[in-house]
Amino acid sequence: MSDSSSIPPVRFAKKDKVQDSRFPCEQCGADLRYTPGATELTCAHCGHVQQIIHHADEFDALREIDFNSMLKGQVASSEYIETKMMVCPNCGAQTDMHEATQAARCPFCDTPVVTDTGEHRFIKPKALVPFVLDEKTARTAMNRWLGRLWFAPNGLKEYARNGRHMNGIYVPYWTYDADTKSRYTGQRGDHYYETQTVMRDGRAQRVQVQKTRWRNVSGRVARWFDDVLVLASTSLPKQYTDGLQPWDLKGLKPYQPQYLAGFSAEGYHVKLEDGFTEARAIMKSVIENDVRRDIGGDVQRISALHTDINDVTFKHILLPVWMAAYKYQDKTYRFVVNAQTGKVQGERPYSKWKIALAILLGILFAIVLASIWAQTQ
Repeated sequence: MSDSSSIPPVRFAKKDKVQDSRFPCEQCGADLRYTPGATELTCAHCGHVQQIIHHADEFDALREIDFNSMLKGQVASSEYIETKMMVCPNCGAQTDMHEATQAARCPFCDTPVVTDTGEHRFIKPKALVPFVLDEKTARTAMNRWLGRLWFAPNGLKEYARNGRHMNGIYVPYWTYDADTKSRYTGQRGDHYYETQTVMRDGRAQRVQVQKTRWRNVSGRVARWFDDVLVLASTSLPKQYTDGLQPWDLKGLKPYQPQYLAGFSAEGYHVKLEDGFTEARAIMKSVIENDVRRDIGGDVQRISALHTDINDVTFKHILLPVWMAAYKYQDKTYRFVVNAQTGKVQGERPYSKWKIALAILLGILFAIVLASIWAQTQ
């Protein structure tokens, strides 16, 4: 299968445009907002609650899409959406904005941004994990994490105490399913021990020395991969988004724009085929572990490994994070909270004064200890 194909253009009807993530209250007309951890929208103005109506057939709504068919453009136009995006000139993040928004600040780096006047085409999200934790809970988790940063500047601690607004954002991911069958050749190593005489401190001693007996092996392994998760964004350092794992994908719900009410959704930067390249690397690592278990023994060598990948399908999904951006000495530092589990990751600045003070106190402490030791001699 080829990883170099690109998705051909598709003509759009009006129905293919993404639905606005603003939902007016039936009673007062103010904006409704999705309530984290619930299945309802709430009006902050009058308190009216409106239930989210779910798909009658969730299995069909969560249906995987054939990977090769998508690359060849052989899918229905309903699998795509067009949406107005806010594109950050600093970090390149693309987040969807409703029609009334003309200017805002980038949730990823706090840069002032003007809404893009054009429309962008995306593969439609198939599913999402709704927000489970509200902003207050996420801020508590972030403050607890910040409190453990000893050398952080006081301004950062003040930022946490002020309770500045956090942004709720759905981050794009790809998931891939695939059936794999692999053939391998290699060697199995079994340890055994021989008794040898060695000289230690001028005396002969008998010791057990480990040796390895190798023999050639070959075989086959097979594995079905389900929902191999690949980040489809480049707006955040990958080590931080990876640090938010694990995600419980059993919490996936069929995509409905009501879940985005009051939140933003980032458009994907990583193309479908590029995401599959990363997914294959993840699969390869798992398959190599399968091969080592199949070879057995104490140690293993893999000489050759060939894998056939078939029945590849995918979903575009959205996962929820709470995010805060903090500027210190003209540099932006970002903190992200997994809005499903409360796990926190982020960048942190260091206070040079606090580090210098710690070094000075360390030197003084060493001098005092040396003085006490000298007096006892």
